[in-house]
Amino acid sequence: MTTDTPARLLQLLSLLQTPREWPGGELSERLGVSRRTVRRDVDRLRELGYPVRATQGASGGYRLVAGKAMPPLVLDDEEAVAIAVGLRAGAGHAVEGVEEASVRALAKLEQVLPSRLRHRVSALGAATMSLTSGDGARIAPETLTVIASATAAHEQLRFAYEAKDGTPSRRLTEPHRLVSTGRRWYLVAFDLERQDWRTFRVDRVSEPFATAVRFAPRMLPGGSADAYVRQSVLARRPESSAYEVDVEFHAPLYRVRGRLPAALGELAAVGDDRCRLRGTVTEPVEWVAGRLVWVGCDFTVHGPGELVSRVRELGRRFSAAVDGAGH
Repeated sequence: MTTDTPARLLQLLSLLQTPREWPGGELSERLGVSRRTVRRDVDRLRELGYPVRATQGASGGYRLVAGKAMPPLVLDDEEAVAIAVGLRAGAGHAVEGVEEASVRALAKLEQVLPSRLRHRVSALGAATMSLTSGDGARIAPETLTVIASATAAHEQLRFAYEAKDGTPSRRLTEPHRLVSTGRRWYLVAFDLERQDWRTFRVDRVSEPFATAVRFAPRMLPGGSADAYVRQSVLARRPESSAYEVDVEFHAPLYRVRGRLPAALGELAAVGDDRCRLRGTVTEPVEWVAGRLVWVGCDFTVHGPGELVSRVRELGRRFSAAVDGAGH
């Protein structure tokens, strides 16, 4: 019998989060309390915001239903490990459009995971996947989660950084936001020693450490971290490597927006069922062509000519791959 009321409520909540209806008698037996106590505990959960629905009759019982807000979840060890590993996959671009949300959720989950589960998550993640930047450089998931946690808590962040030419340095920053461009992760932060805003490639960051020193967020020039990264990256590339992309998607804006990295430019609606992408890009044309295909809808490339040719070549290869295949 569970006499500790908070512990019993957590046990009851864990049972109710299983997608089934629980008869009152079965809950009473599982918890080792009377049906009356079960009813009182259910009322307490409702007061805490958990939408528990009760059905009457001989076959009636209790179940958790969808509410207006998502209350805290109670996970067992196996569920917590599975979710953490899945979030790492999302952070590594396995799922289109959710990289940044995956990192934020992973940072919150790993912050409360017991050490025994952190070790399991790390071991399983190392055995099944690795996060890589666009050129194959590895990124430790712990690096992303430390940065994300410091960003969310407005804590100053120290880390070691290696410049493009290999020059090492130590940085003390006020982290503003992590940005995924689809090929790489960047940190937008205010560098306290240089007294200026900077973008840092996360695959060149090591030994990140949240100092616990809080700061008041500053106003980022231009307002948008995505736009700041795009302009910063363009400024570092030779002018000859940049080109203008112009693509029209045969789908509404809301369907396309979450499926393209911000590095490709700005999306704007063109009527109710179409939208257009325009932007200055420095990424390889082959990579851009692949990202356009993965949006999952028809599109028309208006320029540049090299991108038109690459998309046409991709179409030819796809057609050749299925020509003569059985139906």
